[in-house]
Amino acid sequence: MFAIKDFLHVTPAIVLSIAGLTGCEQPAPPEKPVRPVLSQLVKLTADWRESTYAGEVKARHETPLSFRIGGKITERQVDVGDTVTAGATLAQIDPADYDLELVESEAKAAAARAEMSKAHKDLQRYEELLKKKLVSKADFSDFSSKLSVTRARLRQAEAELEVTRNQSIYTTLKSDQAGVVTSVSIEKGQVVAAGQTVLRVATEGNKEVVIAVPENRLDELRAAQEISISLWARPEKSYEGSVREISPGSDPITRTYSAKITLLEADPGIQLGMTASVRVRRHMEGEVVRLPLSSIYQQESGEHAVWLVDGDGKVQLVPVEVAEYTFDTVLIRHGLSPGQRVVTAGVHKLVPGQQVRVTEGE
Repeated sequence: MFAIKDFLHVTPAIVLSIAGLTGCEQPAPPEKPVRPVLSQLVKLTADWRESTYAGEVKARHETPLSFRIGGKITERQVDVGDTVTAGATLAQIDPADYDLELVESEAKAAAARAEMSKAHKDLQRYEELLKKKLVSKADFSDFSSKLSVTRARLRQAEAELEVTRNQSIYTTLKSDQAGVVTSVSIEKGQVVAAGQTVLRVATEGNKEVVIAVPENRLDELRAAQEISISLWARPEKSYEGSVREISPGSDPITRTYSAKITLLEADPGIQLGMTASVRVRRHMEGEVVRLPLSSIYQQESGEHAVWLVDGDGKVQLVPVEVAEYTFDTVLIRHGLSPGQRVVTAGVHKLVPGQQVRVTEGE
């Protein structure tokens, strides 16, 4: 039998052996999971720069209408959106005062006409008396001058009559041309002044889209090679456009420049006031790579970079040169080659050499 001291002597060795065996049986740490990523193959495309603007369909010619005289509105026969023909009555001013002025002017003209007729007869009578030497040449000259004065007064009275007659006609506002009423700013009973805009009529025919362009995009608009227009109400159809006018001055509030884009071959389905989307494109020299905005990784140095997936499924950070940012994409000019695979989402969660799995791509 072993003595107690012998048992105590061998116990540490046995304990160490058991501990060693126990340590060998511990499970290995789990491997780091492979991160799934979205990616896109690099493809070179023509460098088309594109910008999109929201605008409103308006008539190329919109005429503000006003009364030539002032007065109280007694009748308004149109509303916004009404279609009018040339010569159609739009509104009426109370003609009572102008009718009275017309009667007065007609009376003045009749009196001047009668006065001139009397002066003419008097001159003829004095002309006969002068031949018989019954009146002096001085008296005859006075009657000749009197006829000239009455003739001038008649011309003045007739001119005043014509002006008054015109004013009586001006109490009725009529449309000069066919079109659509786009705004009305008067109501029955309102007193308006001469020349005050009361209606606006847009002529039928050419239509255009008015957009607001920031100052750093003006050169791009002037150099546009393709302009396409789509309506929010009819997104399935596209129309060709052309720049007709760019405002020389900016809006004092928005600091943007108004531009008018003519709708070429516009159909009757395009209504005034519709909201439109104007896409402006121009071709640049060279080729670029178009990627989603989420592909760009901003380095601490401020330079732009993207993550490339190599043949082993590992990612590497590669610096790139950005040509331009658009609404939802970025154009890369240098740094990428066709066939390379770029990570397009989750770029700020990757580290160099990390193993990834492409779950979606092109």
